[in-house]
Amino acid sequence: MPDLLLELFSEEIPARMQAKAAEDLRRMVTDKLVAEGLVYEGAKAFATPRRLALTVHGIPARQADLKEERKGPRVGGPDAAIQGFLKATGLSSLDEATIQRDPKKGDFYVALIEKPGRATLDVLAEMLPVIIRTFPWPKSMRWGKRSEKPGALNWVRPLHAITATFGLETEEPDVVSFAVDGIEAGQTTYGHRFLAPAAFKVRRFEDYEAKLLDAKVVLDPGRRKDTIVTDAKQLAFAQGFELVEDQVLLDEVSGLVEWPVVLMGSFDPEYLKVPGEVIRATIRNNQKCFVVRDPKTGGLAPKFILTANIEATDGGKTIIAGNERVIRARLSDAKFFYETDLKTKLEDRLPKFEQIVFHEKLGTQAARIARIEKLAAEIAPLVGADAAKTARAAKLAKADLLTEVVGEFPEVQGLMGKYYALAQGEDASVAAACEEHYKPQGPGDRVPTDPVSVAVALADKLDILLCFWTVDEKPTGSKDPYALRRAALGVVRLILDNHLRLGLTSVLKMAGKGLPKTLASVILEGLRPVVKDVAVMTANAEIATAVLTSFQQDPARSKQIEELTSAIVQAIGEVRGFLVERLKVQLREQGARHDLVDAVFALGGQDDLLMVVRRVEALGKFLDSDDGKNLLAGTKRASNILAIEEKKDKRRFEGAPDAALYKLDEEKALAEAIGEVAAEAGAAVAKEDFAAAMRAMAKLRPAVDAFFDKVKVNDDDAAIRENRLKLLNEIRSATRAVADFSKIEG
Repeated sequence: MPDLLLELFSEEIPARMQAKAAEDLRRMVTDKLVAEGLVYEGAKAFATPRRLALTVHGIPARQADLKEERKGPRVGGPDAAIQGFLKATGLSSLDEATIQRDPKKGDFYVALIEKPGRATLDVLAEMLPVIIRTFPWPKSMRWGKRSEKPGALNWVRPLHAITATFGLETEEPDVVSFAVDGIEAGQTTYGHRFLAPAAFKVRRFEDYEAKLLDAKVVLDPGRRKDTIVTDAKQLAFAQGFELVEDQVLLDEVSGLVEWPVVLMGSFDPEYLKVPGEVIRATIRNNQKCFVVRDPKTGGLAPKFILTANIEATDGGKTIIAGNERVIRARLSDAKFFYETDLKTKLEDRLPKFEQIVFHEKLGTQAARIARIEKLAAEIAPLVGADAAKTARAAKLAKADLLTEVVGEFPEVQGLMGKYYALAQGEDASVAAACEEHYKPQGPGDRVPTDPVSVAVALADKLDILLCFWTVDEKPTGSKDPYALRRAALGVVRLILDNHLRLGLTSVLKMAGKGLPKTLASVILEGLRPVVKDVAVMTANAEIATAVLTSFQQDPARSKQIEELTSAIVQAIGEVRGFLVERLKVQLREQGARHDLVDAVFALGGQDDLLMVVRRVEALGKFLDSDDGKNLLAGTKRASNILAIEEKKDKRRFEGAPDAALYKLDEEKALAEAIGEVAAEAGAAVAKEDFAAAMRAMAKLRPAVDAFFDKVKVNDDDAAIRENRLKLLNEIRSATRAVADFSKIEG
């Protein structure tokens, strides 16, 4: 079957847009083909800095013929309905329609419409211009004289040529005949801008890709990436170094070149006094170059690797020299920033935070730091951290945000805090916490293990969660501007990975203690313009102070502060629930069953996440066994019977059964087993030995099976029936020592 080749040749397409643009082109064309009844065999899209290309193979040469029956009005119906039917179906008269007999509803006219399929070439000629004109670029432009005309094309950069061919592999393809904004589709494209700029004709994709390669254009982004990485590694290895790989930078660089040529430059070793991360950020951000590592020292080498888009006649010496000149200037700036930052201690920067608003509803960054410092010190003993070191770390953790280096390279925040803390002689744990309190920042990020870092990281994340929940800035749907889901997942991972025994409610209450004062100060800050006006009118600062005091003592203001306190209490409960949901997500991603998490949390008071996970693990293993499966079935049967009978009697069957009313051995055996299991399982749970609790639960299985096999629950004797229903309730109560089995699926 025929193949389609489509290329849209333009000026430079931004690297960040290329991958999505290629996927959009593939999706839009193939979706439209399928909608037109043209099912294809395969499609692949490509992008370079100057072109988007698409190949779709195995497309039928024409659409299938369509036959459709369309039901019309009743025989003898209104003339207007009949005329509308004839017009809609294209029939010249009712003689061309058939009559469908319906004994109940009467006879109807039916039109048999036959629609011959169109040639695929015609379909493509109709759909491709629409796709090009409606292409979803994030940003687009108009250009030249054509931009003055109505309906001028908007494209990411000036579009110069369109290649569109369609045909069988064994035959000369046809050009898909259409034009967009005066640009006629054809078979002509262009090679590398400098190395092979001449136009040339192409026939189909294999021919197109091969001729592009001859014209110094590597079409496939994956192939360009492989070339860059392979050549860079070899170049570094030849000089005894190792490439510091960077996938994000590689993706960007491969979108900047059509013919990658890898070269190595150098810089003054004097700049290696600057932290390696700053050097890397400088070279990466400003020149899109890779850095290399010296395997002997483990640190960076005074070299960098660049990717040119041209084979220079001088072997790249001029290109290297130009990059070295820019990098030298950038590293000089970075060294100056770093050395300037070292002259000011971290704590000396803190007063500036009084002037920086963290959030309009939550006061200054200084107030937030004070809350984190206090909360971290309270959490410290719970995680085995030194309280004084933790408070110190929390106080300094955000200070590097005001440094020159972080101002220039925000991605090294925290890390520079560690370097500056070590430089001013801070304890190693304090310095580490300056970097690690932001972690983990995602599912794959490292979780801190140093107790001081853990305490500060928990305080930072719990504070931000509770703050934004209190002022009703929660995540909604797909929107999470303050990364609260990430913060919550960070709390969960910090607790689980460090095996911490923390009650969520208690630590959230700790976090909430500092909020009323902060929120009240935000309210009073809003009154200061009023106070200032009074002071201006009276020219008396004492009067202004008295006015502010009266506002503070105003019952309405006091009530407002009480309402804020109530909002904090509500937020504590909601944040706890949000953390539980994040735990469920985490466990589900690890392969655990979400219903087991629900079964454990249904017991109430379960806010020790580590214990919840251990219960879930033990419960999952138990339910994988035959004893677990059968006990679950028996427990659910008991719960279902109880639900039906309690609804019928409009009461619950609670309280201890009367042993004197047991008539059958199976009742007595079940009662005895429940008593034994409840005591044993309860003792095991108290010791937090959940595996032992599950083993105890397994002992219920034979007694439950025998009971349902031999005992009629709804006995004719009302007293015996009630007693047996109470016995079923005992099964439900006994299993709740480990989980609410009614929440478990299956």
